[in-house]
Amino acid sequence: MSNFEIPYEKDRHGHYRLFEILPGALSYFMLVLPVALSFINVTLAAVFILIYLLINFARGMAGAVRALHGYHVMRTHQKLPWAQMLRELEDGKVSSSKVKRPKWHLDALQRTQVRPLLMPPREVVHAVIIATYKEPREVLQPTIESVLASNYNMKNVLFILAYEGRAGEETEQLAQALVAEYKAKDVFMDTMAIKHPELPGEMLGKGGNINFAGRKLKQYLRDRDIDPLRVLVTTLDADNRPDKNYLNALSYVYVAAPDPVHASYQPVALYTNNIWDAPAPMRVLATGNSLFNLVVSLRLHALRNFSSHAQPMAALIETDFWSARTPVEDGHQFWRSYFAFDGRYRVLPLHLPISQDAVLSESYRKTLRAQFYQLRRWTYGASDVAYVAEYGFFRKNKIPKWDLWTKFWRLLEGHVTWAVGPVLILVSGFVPALFHPKSFTANELPLIVSRVQTVGIIALIITVFMALRTLPPKPARYKRHRTIFMVLQWVYFPLTTLFYNSLAAFNSQTRLMFKWYLTKFDVTDKVVVKESGGTTELRR
Repeated sequence: MSNFEIPYEKDRHGHYRLFEILPGALSYFMLVLPVALSFINVTLAAVFILIYLLINFARGMAGAVRALHGYHVMRTHQKLPWAQMLRELEDGKVSSSKVKRPKWHLDALQRTQVRPLLMPPREVVHAVIIATYKEPREVLQPTIESVLASNYNMKNVLFILAYEGRAGEETEQLAQALVAEYKAKDVFMDTMAIKHPELPGEMLGKGGNINFAGRKLKQYLRDRDIDPLRVLVTTLDADNRPDKNYLNALSYVYVAAPDPVHASYQPVALYTNNIWDAPAPMRVLATGNSLFNLVVSLRLHALRNFSSHAQPMAALIETDFWSARTPVEDGHQFWRSYFAFDGRYRVLPLHLPISQDAVLSESYRKTLRAQFYQLRRWTYGASDVAYVAEYGFFRKNKIPKWDLWTKFWRLLEGHVTWAVGPVLILVSGFVPALFHPKSFTANELPLIVSRVQTVGIIALIITVFMALRTLPPKPARYKRHRTIFMVLQWVYFPLTTLFYNSLAAFNSQTRLMFKWYLTKFDVTDKVVVKESGGTTELRR
């Protein structure tokens, strides 16, 4: 088995370090470019700024339209009779000529006549790993119950609670109690609590936790002579609650897809569990992230592993599971698998939601800080630029060069835009006028930018509409005016984009430039608002 692990910090030299520096260097270069061009030639500066703004304007409008489409597709998939469609897939025909089925399902039935299914759907085993650190019962139990509420035979589901040994005795007692409780109910195929010890060479975090659990699962399957090809592994955070049809849809895509082992399966992450309880800035960020996930679910060429996702056990064994050296083990798993399979790997969308928590901590100040830490962890995916360069350009592989270069460029450009995009969009139009106050071009530029941004309000209106559409029912503890605040909150949008997305990305990229590496996984606080005796309390 080849080693596709991230190099240790002490082993990162030469070209690896150059590519670690590259995202930050490009971001800072783009940040000062409007100023530098203004000194050289005001017209050149204006042209650059306008082109950049128009590109991002087009992206914003396209994203808004795709969000509407993505939401429609998701709602359509939620209403499908997945259990019945699985039976039809196994039988190779529709159960009745009177029922209406999507065209892709009819196409899949036709393909079964020339290419048999990987296996009958009833033989698929699902292993659901829930990773936990110090989350309370109030967070963990609803997640377990949401899995149990699936429209699926739970006797085909292995439930694994992967908990951190470093979290202490209280976490261990809770994990063992929950597993004993569900084992006594005899609702799953089997129920396990796996304690992750601190191991040398690992970053403290989720990657090491699920990596250890995956290896224990491998031994469990071997002892019971269960073929890993039959097993699909879904990793959930403590607050992740899958749609009731998630397991059925996952089984369907796995057995019907061509080359299903060399693929991951990605549902849509929606940050809606506690959206009514989170502060307004966090609601804006959570909704923006939800809509982004709806958009990317339609862009197969850009789809990557993110947060909760599934992968065949056979593939995990071949890739030696997840990386235990990065805080972004989910997104990194795409590249790990991509190189392990010489580019013969893709992420297939499951147009069904997995609802998650927006950031909420014990106080407003802690919530603001926790939100920044979460985004810093996500933007630390810029560390994959050096990894992709190392395994793609400096080690032998059979990956088509065009595919490798386009994926590398998309990764690099995405992280640079994450950092510098909000700054340039908000302020670059005013830069030339600061240095050329008497220039007609410099003074006209802010007016043109203002008109473009005015038209861009259409995208914001669509975003607000989608935000309201994705809201879960309002808790009884909130009055009607809370809904009004869900609209007014969008005045925070420019500030949250600038002070969270942009600054978090610059923070991560600057750390990589100067070797100030993140050395641990920043766990996002999980706080639950509970009604108790007519009052509201926070539980964590």
